[in-house]
Amino acid sequence: MAKEITATMIKDLRERTGAGMADCKKALVEVDGDMDKAVDYLRAKGLAKAAKKAGREATEGLVVSYIHGGGRIGVLLEINCETDFVARNEDFQGFTREVAMQIAAMGPQFVRKEEVPADAIEHEKSVLVAKAKEDPKMAGKPDQVLAKITEGQLSKWLKEICLLDQSWVKDPEKTIDQLQQELIAKIGENIKIRRFVRFELGEGLEKKKDDFAAEVAKQAGLA
Repeated sequence: MAKEITATMIKDLRERTGAGMADCKKALVEVDGDMDKAVDYLRAKGLAKAAKKAGREATEGLVVSYIHGGGRIGVLLEINCETDFVARNEDFQGFTREVAMQIAAMGPQFVRKEEVPADAIEHEKSVLVAKAKEDPKMAGKPDQVLAKITEGQLSKWLKEICLLDQSWVKDPEKTIDQLQQELIAKIGENIKIRRFVRFELGEGLEKKKDDFAAEVAKQAGLA
């Protein structure tokens, strides 16, 4: 009996190789769900675009700034590449601008999931569980059902606060990680979003909230 190929398996393979979703699914089907064999399959087909590049040192790059809304939001961002030549590349510089704009619009807290503190995840999980137990619609549901529901909500929360997993404001069908993998494949160097700082005028004070994502989309001519 063939092994079921899940969306999670396809996503994990794409993250390891940088290959397209359809290619990843086909590879997993061909090797009956064996992840390591699927990586080899894609490499043999020349589709593992970023697998070899991911481990290479990226110590060059740029620190860029982005100011939004007449000084209401500011972003400082460091993105690394392997050579100074690529740091001057128009595509690389365009990518840094897009990422800075994304940070301004969507306010991520971390670059990647691995950076989220374990205690923050446990706290969010406990809040979600407590909320689920207070929901009348969840009354009488077994603990395993509640656990499954809260795990899905936790996964959604992590995607919202982690830059690489966020949907790109200019194309919600694509994540920032996918955008980065595409650039790696195009340029041929390892590229890594290292760190960022986001400042918002009056942050922490009570004030009117604006839809910055909508503003960014408007500036890009998408709204």
